[in-house]
Amino acid sequence: MGAGWVAGVIRARALVSRCAGASAGRELAACATLGEALRSLATTPYGRGLHAESELADVQRAVSATLLWQLRVLAGWLPRAGADMLRPLSAGFEIANVEARLRSFSGAPEPAPYRLGTLGTAWRRLQHAGTPAELRSALASSLWGDPGADTPWAVLTTLRMAAADRVCVTVGPARHWAVGRAALLTAREHFVCGRPLPGPARKHAVRLLGSRAVDATDFGDFRRHLPATAHWAADGVADPHELWRAEARWWQALADDGAGLLRSPRHGPAPVVGAVAVLSADAWRVRAGLELAARGGGSLEVLDANV
Repeated sequence: MGAGWVAGVIRARALVSRCAGASAGRELAACATLGEALRSLATTPYGRGLHAESELADVQRAVSATLLWQLRVLAGWLPRAGADMLRPLSAGFEIANVEARLRSFSGAPEPAPYRLGTLGTAWRRLQHAGTPAELRSALASSLWGDPGADTPWAVLTTLRMAAADRVCVTVGPARHWAVGRAALLTAREHFVCGRPLPGPARKHAVRLLGSRAVDATDFGDFRRHLPATAHWAADGVADPHELWRAEARWWQALADDGAGLLRSPRHGPAPVVGAVAVLSADAWRVRAGLELAARGGGSLEVLDANV
C-alpha cells in the first residue's frame, strides 16, 4: 500500500482513540437531565458548541455532524480510492438531507443541510429541487436512480436500500453489515409497516437477499429464506415487533467487527472501514444515551443490548 493509505490508517486510529467509548451510552442515559448529559460530553469530540439549554434534536444533530466531520477529515488523508470508498459509507447524511428537503415541501422548517464536501453523491444537484417532482427527477439523473415515485416513503426507502446495495458492491469489508441492514429494512417495511417495498427498492433488496425472502408473506418464511450472509441480522427474533432488538444487535456487530478490522496489521481499506464502523457506532450510542437522559434517565434496556 502507498503512503496515502499509511497516513489514512494512522489518522483513522487517531480518530477512534478519541471516541466517547463503549460505556458512554450508559453514563449519558443515567443522567437525570439532558443538561447534565451535555456536561458529561464536554471533554469528548461531541462537546464542541453544545450548551446546557440546547434542545435534544439539535444536540443529536450536532453529534451526527461531528461524525460527518470526522469522516471528512479521514477522507482528506486517504488516497482517491479510499475517499471514494467512504462516500457510500457516508450516504446516510445525504439521505438525511433529502429527508429534510422532503419535509420542507410540506411546510416543515428545514435545518441547515449536512456539509458533505467530497462525500456527497448528488447533493449539489438535489439541494436545488423545489418540488417533490423536481427532486425525483434529479435523483433519476444521478447515481441514486429513479425512486419510482416522489412520495417521501418511496424516495427514502429506495435511497436506504440503494445505499446498502452500493456498499455491498463497492466496499468489501462492509458487505456483512450492508446485507444485514437490507434484511432489517425489508423486514420493517413488510412486517411492521405492512407495505411492500417500492419497485426500485425491491430490485436492490432482491439483489442482496433473494426474491424468496423479499416476497415472503410472513416473518417466519422471511427469516427462513434469508441467505446465509443476512440470516444473522434477524437471528433470535420471532416477532417482527421485536426488530428493535435486532437493530440494536446490528449496531453491536458494527462496533465489534469494526474494532476487529481496525486491528488489521495491513495499511489498507480494512482498518479504515473498521474505523468508520467504530466511529459510527460510537455516535449512535451517544445519541441514544442523550435521548434517554432527556426523558429523565429511563430504562437502559436498549443500550444494554448494544454496549
